Amino acid sequence: VHQRQDGPPNQASGGPAMSESTMSPAAARSPTPHARIATARQRAAWLLLGLMALSVLLAGLGASVGSTGFDSVLRVADDPLAARIVWDIRLPRSLGAWLAGALLGLAGAVAQGLFRNPLADPFLLGSASGASLGVASALALFGVAPATVWLAKLGLTGAAFVGAVLAVLLTLQLARGVQHTLRLLLAGVIVGVVLGAVKDLITLAAPDIIPSMQGFNLGSAGFIGWASCVLMLLAWCVCMAGAWVFSRALDGLSLGESTAASLGLPLVPMRVALVAVLALATGTAVAQTGLIAFVGLAAPHLVRSMAKVTHAWLVLLASLMGGVLLMGADVMARWVIAPQELPVGVLTAVLGGGYLLWLMHRRTGQGGVL
Repeated sequence: VHQRQDGPPNQASGGPAMSESTMSPAAARSPTPHARIATARQRAAWLLLGLMALSVLLAGLGASVGSTGFDSVLRVADDPLAARIVWDIRLPRSLGAWLAGALLGLAGAVAQGLFRNPLADPFLLGSASGASLGVASALALFGVAPATVWLAKLGLTGAAFVGAVLAVLLTLQLARGVQHTLRLLLAGVIVGVVLGAVKDLITLAAPDIIPSMQGFNLGSAGFIGWASCVLMLLAWCVCMAGAWVFSRALDGLSLGESTAASLGLPLVPMRVALVAVLALATGTAVAQTGLIAFVGLAAPHLVRSMAKVTHAWLVLLASLMGGVLLMGADVMARWVIAPQELPVGVLTAVLGGGYLLWLMHRRTGQGGVL
């Protein structure tokens, strides 16, 4: 007796219920996981090349923009003064702004992955308040004049860096290590508020330091020289290597602490290393440029909106994005009201805050969060 087969031959024989020709168009067009990974890597590679090209373009533009306009760069071959302005003032300032932004962007990506919070920024561990307190203490104790022996040896940048590192160490002491992320976050907020209040008391007791403190709090790349560029470049290399080595820990933490522990990741030493990277990157950048807002917060968000990547790519792309943002803001600060200039920290706060408000409005309208 022969049974009638109403369906396709492979269905009667126990094979797949649908052939490739009978699949729906949407299912046939849906990419496989391997295709999605390849597409994400391709977009990340294009973003990397675009950020590098934009960095070179902005560096050339930064070397051409200043209080004397484009005259100096046009006369650089014939006029020694113009050559000195371009090579010893404008170019190190532009490269220093890029390096400071790169450090802040890297620190922002590490902070957001470490605390599993998209609103985390590099200053969450109290480093910004510690740096401000270090500068205020140095100015109040040893005077505003830069010819002071102690300031000549250490400098305001050294005082800011020491203050930032001590603030992070105090945060770790209050949090009793790095085992609990929430406790570490709360300790950083407390340390930032307390050290900021102490800085305000010092400022009130020594009102002569107010103009200098205002310049530090608003942020500026105008005092960066070649020595500062070398220092920030070394710090960037160390921090980038550390963040890349421990990027797997950030990927694991993004899935939850219990999931990361089940993967066999040594969370405690990895957190210690990531906090050290965060402190070194933030302290070095703040010590050279003062307080620059929103660069470390906005750079990872911009990268995520352009490419869905793991933290191994994210820390590099966020670093490049931070460099582009701060160097572009510095060029704009010199150009908008030339021959005068705006504090670069004001521009980054306005532009970065506006971008995050727009992003929050768009995500809220779509029923999502940042």
